Amino acid sequence: MYTYPENFPYFQLVKNDPDVQSYIRQQNASMRALHYTEHSFAHITVVARQTQYILTSIGKDPHTVDLALSAAWLHDIGNVINRVDHSQSGAIMAFQILNRLEFKADDIAQIICAIGNHDEGSGVPVSDISAALILADKSDVRRTRVQEADVTKFDIHDRVNYSVYESSLTISPAKTAITLALSLDTSYSEIAEYFEIFMDRMLLCKRAANYLHMDFDLVINNQVLL
Repeated sequence: MYTYPENFPYFQLVKNDPDVQSYIRQQNASMRALHYTEHSFAHITVVARQTQYILTSIGKDPHTVDLALSAAWLHDIGNVINRVDHSQSGAIMAFQILNRLEFKADDIAQIICAIGNHDEGSGVPVSDISAALILADKSDVRRTRVQEADVTKFDIHDRVNYSVYESSLTISPAKTAITLALSLDTSYSEIAEYFEIFMDRMLLCKRAANYLHMDFDLVINNQVLL
């Protein structure tokens, strides 16, 4: 079961920091202006929850999970600068924040490494935290992420996200596979459109799962597609 993050002291420092909250709000305002899906508190809460689920399921210690939650909360703040290379700029911003909060250098290094490697454009799963963050972030596909209210103005990203009315990320009991299962309403978007915009993300998820010694399975409308 999901443990409420108040049990993790490092994460609480990050989550409750007023500057962090401002960056999160502003970066999502930028995403909305660019007609991107939601990247604010709802998204990072989902990513934090899934990151914790993955690492706890494979037996990682609470301190590692605590650092991973901090990475999940900060992973998109670079969008406040620019969407391009936001993982790298976000890692630099996170360094400044964590240094101010007096995190140890070893802990900062793990967090900014995960943030700097979470994007499919240039990211690589190089640690347990980075692999879990990749899987948690790229699996957050859901109708409520769509920020455009007018259906007639939907682009392909809006259509694909809006079509997903149910999703789950689960690890097999034997810890050999992690499965992203989606229920997709094809009246809004065809399955082919999902792959058109998300194939790079799914391949990165596959590499992240492999780093954690698991297979990655994508199931859409009860069909195994990856």
